[in-house]
Amino acid sequence: MDQAPSNKQVAALLRRIAGILDIQGENRFKVMAYRRAADNIEALPRDLADYWREGRLREIPGIGEALSEKLDELLRTGRMSYLEELEQQVPPGVVEMLEIPEVGPKTARLVWERLGITSIEQLREAAETGRLRQLPGMGAKTEQRILAGIQALTHRSQRIPIGEARPVALALLSGLRASVSSLVKTAVAGSLRRWRETIGDVDLLVAAEDPEPVMEAFTRLPDVAEVILRGSTKTSIRTRDGLQVDLRVVPPERWGTALQYFTGSQAHNIALRERALKRGLSLSEYALKREDGKEILCAEEEEVYAALELPWIPPELRENRGEIEAAEEGRLPRLIEVSDLEGELHAHSTWSDGTATIEEMAEAARARGYRYLVITDHSESLGVTGGLTVERLREQRAEIERLNKRWSDFRLLHGIEVEIRADGTLDYPDEVLAELDCVVASIHTGLRQDREQITARALAAVRNPHVDILGHPSGRLLGRREESAVDLEVVLQTAAETGVAMEINAHPSRLDLDDVHVRRAIELGVPLVINCDAHSPADFDLIEYGVATARRGWAAPEHVLNALPLERLEEWLRRRGSGG
Repeated sequence: MDQAPSNKQVAALLRRIAGILDIQGENRFKVMAYRRAADNIEALPRDLADYWREGRLREIPGIGEALSEKLDELLRTGRMSYLEELEQQVPPGVVEMLEIPEVGPKTARLVWERLGITSIEQLREAAETGRLRQLPGMGAKTEQRILAGIQALTHRSQRIPIGEARPVALALLSGLRASVSSLVKTAVAGSLRRWRETIGDVDLLVAAEDPEPVMEAFTRLPDVAEVILRGSTKTSIRTRDGLQVDLRVVPPERWGTALQYFTGSQAHNIALRERALKRGLSLSEYALKREDGKEILCAEEEEVYAALELPWIPPELRENRGEIEAAEEGRLPRLIEVSDLEGELHAHSTWSDGTATIEEMAEAARARGYRYLVITDHSESLGVTGGLTVERLREQRAEIERLNKRWSDFRLLHGIEVEIRADGTLDYPDEVLAELDCVVASIHTGLRQDREQITARALAAVRNPHVDILGHPSGRLLGRREESAVDLEVVLQTAAETGVAMEINAHPSRLDLDDVHVRRAIELGVPLVINCDAHSPADFDLIEYGVATARRGWAAPEHVLNALPLERLEEWLRRRGSGG
């Protein structure tokens, strides 16, 4: 084929297969395998086609013999016959219904088979005219929720999750550096540099004496599908995935001012310009300028802030939420960094829905320099993940104890991600939870309950003396599922009373808690944990997304439990009442 599909495009095809199989009622493990493979391919640091050309497809977690053959066919021919066969069995519009927050595979199949509905528009008409309530298990409330879900899908922002935009931006910069030897500096800018959870257009900035070879090389990068604008200082392209990327080239001596300006945010920049005016200066993307017209060139960002009598402000804080006042008064926190973390408190293994053994996950954590790892496989009622019965949970404990005899510099702790059921009870009785080192309680099902119900579920977990952490509290999936109706303010206030920690789930599809609630948790004195929710060794690399979200919420190391050394973490867990 002329051009290999991007990782995102391949992942979308695999998720489409998973959706069709789900609608057909296929084995849940088979469905999960395609979704997990899609996630792993999307997170690859290089193009899937590179692994294919090197004969290394099977080295990617979740890619077995059958799937590697399908990917080989796709990358050789541009087609996947298995997907084409499946698409003959289920109309494309039925699969598209799965994008609606309120429509699962059973609902999509039901409306298709019983009412002949094969598109989102037909589903909307059926809901508006009351036809859906004729179906078993559906009523007027279901119709209203489906209509609300269709509206949310229709009006969904064109912004894309940072987890999709960031790898594209970094790959483009890497390609530029490899193509042009005269680059002085390169950086991502805009909301991507501020680590906002969703991104509109990607902004890239380069310092070079001669912009022409930079622009020429940029337009010829492999991922460029279209050149929108070609200029001497700015070029805009569209990638194969439809993402617009703007590249600006500035002289090295103007780098600091340009980087500050194009990082934003708009509100932060306006506040800085006003501050400059009060000091007899004007501030633009090019330079600071005195009233007599003389420019003050800033080769580094720190010089821009120093000229305005401020210390450098980290990009994650530049949202005009009090960071300028805090900087002026010397109150900026020493923000948490990846290097501050001592371990991970939420990780899965092949005992439930992980792709690696406990030993493999432990060795991957050790290789990162972690001192500890908590294995928190799923509990029993979340059947789709192969959750653990009490008997299997105790068998797992024995394996963890056996493995711990191997290391003197590292420790595995035994935990669980226990499901918070629809009625607010937990999967295991308290006496079982008391046997564990760490308990993460999460909601995965019934996320569309009303505000009172789902808040009551979360509160029941937060009030349980054996629960240590509330996992991904809002339940959202960026770009795919809206957050639940849970009242996070009430949950955080209750957590402040009980001492339960809130998770910042670092997976870029979640980033949950978000930055606003991270800051609120800190105000209330609620402990935080930054976890990858790791299902494979590669997932540990996602930690930077969680740390960035914590930084956006003004979190310092002292706010984060897994910045504690092992001894102090175990002491905290014992105080919580679940430490064994």
